[in-house]
Amino acid sequence: ISGCQPAPEGYSPTLKWQQQQVANFSAVRQSLNKHRNHWRSQNLDSNVTMPKSEDEEGWKKFCLGERIYSEIDALADNENLGIDYIKVGFPPLLSIVSRMSQATVTTVLEYLINWFGEKKFTPELGRWLYALLACLEKPLLPEAHSLIRQLARRCSEVRVLEENKNEEQISALNLIICLVSRYFDQRDLADEPS
Repeated sequence: ISGCQPAPEGYSPTLKWQQQQVANFSAVRQSLNKHRNHWRSQNLDSNVTMPKSEDEEGWKKFCLGERIYSEIDALADNENLGIDYIKVGFPPLLSIVSRMSQATVTTVLEYLINWFGEKKFTPELGRWLYALLACLEKPLLPEAHSLIRQLARRCSEVRVLEENKNEEQISALNLIICLVSRYFDQRDLADEPS
């Protein structure tokens, strides 16, 4: 992808790994498309209130949680044994992402890519980026294509700056770069066979 930084020595995934990730991603997309209506019909938990599409700050808090959004250190809540999704963010559950229109998927993807342009990569961000990429329908709109290329470039920049070779982080960044370059860019932009 033009503008992507090459992987530093020892950070580049093997071709076999890349092919396996593309195959896994393709299977996830096909399963999502097959079961979208089922998941859309499932009731959301009472604590899940999805923001309106145009609410950028609301989506960032919803996906990443208030701790990351507000850059508060994750202190242990010993008194609270349950998970507070307001603090830690909602995971990209199928019942949530299946309700999102293509316009909302693209918009939320843009919000999170903009966030990532200024902030560090986190597992929460990675999960949401993967889920939103899986929800993108082909043929991609030009703005979606531009967004995912921007995402791959940002991942390559962060990967180059990674000093301690954090295996999980490098793998996550490589995964996103791989999917954008090998899944979305290498295929024609026609619909996938069902």
